[in-house]
Amino acid sequence: MLSSIISDFKIIFERDPAARNWLEVLLCYPGLQAVILHRLSHRLHRLGIPFIPRFLSHLGRFFTGIEIHPGAQLGNGVFIDHGMGVVIGETAILGDYCLIYQGVTLGGTGKDTGKRHPTLGENVVVGAGAKVLGNLSIGNNVRIGAGSVVLRDVPSECTVVGIPGRIVYRSGAKVNPLEHGNLPDSEATVIRSLIDRIESLEQEITKLKQREGVMVDR
Repeated sequence: MLSSIISDFKIIFERDPAARNWLEVLLCYPGLQAVILHRLSHRLHRLGIPFIPRFLSHLGRFFTGIEIHPGAQLGNGVFIDHGMGVVIGETAILGDYCLIYQGVTLGGTGKDTGKRHPTLGENVVVGAGAKVLGNLSIGNNVRIGAGSVVLRDVPSECTVVGIPGRIVYRSGAKVNPLEHGNLPDSEATVIRSLIDRIESLEQEITKLKQREGVMVDR
């Protein structure tokens, strides 16, 4: 557990340019505090101790605004940036070095029992306000755009945007994980294509009218 906490601490300095010293990070980063408290509650949960793990989770939610169920499994170096409103369900699994922004929900659907929350691979970035719902498998190095709602599995090396989430492949291009706002706009691409098509048709209609006008004059 100690090695995981050290990884959680170090990753903040790598990914947050606002992190200036260890005291500031330790005392003023609710994401780190919530993860540390979760690692303790998760250890007690695995030992089968009743009530206390859930109570620690509740305390973490009260003080940080981040709710992580004691049953959730977090890999090393998980960074919850800002974090207010983050909810991580009981059977959720997060791989190493996942980056979670505020307002994210890793939740379930309905009242199913067993594994009902998503599994995230390594180096997954989930943008602000995104929702990943159900027993889904999210591959490694996936980026989920802010405000997206993901309802289906996502293979590795992909970007997901929109409601419901749509996959946009990036051809293996390496992207800085902090640039989660730099996502392709698939809707804008489609609209641009339609506009171009309309302009082309208007030009053809104009040419046809001109030809008809010349024939009438003759």
